[in-house]
Amino acid sequence: MRDMNLLRSLLAIWLILTGLPTLADTTTVAVAANFTKPMTEIVAGFEKDSGHTVKLSFGSSGKFVSQLENGAPFDVFLSADDKNPIKLEQAGLTVAGSRFTYAIGKLVLWSKNPNFVDDQGQVLEKGHFKHLALADPKLAPYGAAALEFLKAKGLLDKLQPLFVQGENISQTHEFISTENAELGFVALSQVIADGKIASGSAWVIPQDQYSPILQDAVLLKSAASNPAALALLNYLKSETALEIIEKYGYDLPK
Repeated sequence: MRDMNLLRSLLAIWLILTGLPTLADTTTVAVAANFTKPMTEIVAGFEKDSGHTVKLSFGSSGKFVSQLENGAPFDVFLSADDKNPIKLEQAGLTVAGSRFTYAIGKLVLWSKNPNFVDDQGQVLEKGHFKHLALADPKLAPYGAAALEFLKAKGLLDKLQPLFVQGENISQTHEFISTENAELGFVALSQVIADGKIASGSAWVIPQDQYSPILQDAVLLKSAASNPAALALLNYLKSETALEIIEKYGYDLPK
């Protein structure tokens, strides 16, 4: 019996030291659609390194906020802006001091046609197209940035009748990639590979032509003691995660 107890003690110590998945936890994360590719890659590394499990849901930031306000069971929220996490913070739904900027987004005018979008975006003024896609500005920060840009350029009234609105940035990208819209506004992360535009033609809109897209992460109060959620937020600040974020065309917070 003494030998059996000793064996059990040694096994418990070994499990702690090796950090096997049997001791791991699970966290559920709501992620802005523009961050689908980098987050998928980041989580693959995180799960391998930590043994924790991450369940991801992708969608529009505005819809996630509405769901969270109504008790949706997410532990972590990665928004496409800073306004939505601040809204949750002010409503007392988040852990105080947990919010931080994990990436700074870039807006792109993109077409599946390799010769359609020029490097100054003059195609918008020439207007030789029937449909212009953008994400719903009320729900998606990248859609709001596109609207802000068009207003500043004095093109909104002219182009608004041509709008095809996606519920989120992923649906907007789909409209363009399936050619239901000749061009549209998406996130750089959706069309970049190896540091360049992967297909079609694009104009990376200068960042001084729209308000900064500060993408904030925040921990929900219900997950304040969830080890997997806490570890994931820390991992997002690691060199490994930051390299992936930068690879997909985002700027990093200073």
